[in-house]
Amino acid sequence: MKRKIAICPGTFDPFTNGHLDLVARGLRIFDEIIVAIAPSFKKKPLFTVEERLAMIKESLKHFDRVRYEVFNSLLVEYVKKEKGIAIIRGLRAVSDFEYELQMALMNRRLHSEIETVFMMPSEEYSFLTATIVKEIASLGGSVRDLVPEPVENALKELYRQGKN
Repeated sequence: MKRKIAICPGTFDPFTNGHLDLVARGLRIFDEIIVAIAPSFKKKPLFTVEERLAMIKESLKHFDRVRYEVFNSLLVEYVKKEKGIAIIRGLRAVSDFEYELQMALMNRRLHSEIETVFMMPSEEYSFLTATIVKEIASLGGSVRDLVPEPVENALKELYRQGKN
């Protein structure tokens, strides 16, 4: 039987508990999930792609059906290369829907055999964005319940050094 592989793409700058929740719940549906990290130079990331990859690996080390990779291509081409059947995307609010729908429809047009699966976050993460996490951390607030411990430590260190 063919393994059902899903790709969970994002910049993950930083990786949050909302992302972790999405991966954990996605594993109930799929045999394997690849967390695919996009460099995203347009967004001017806080962490390098290598730093993000290391934090994600550490945050998800207890999951044995998760892989982590950096991709720098058209998402649907990456999904095909990895023999994926689906793209997992989280929808927090109606404001996410329009953009995500446009992307899903374009991805379907490019490769109709790849599905996009939208998942709602667990209630406690429905408000959570990487932007909010960065804002709180930059102002010295606690992000303890918002991100995995490796990410919390990296944010503390980054802002302790006075970067960004």
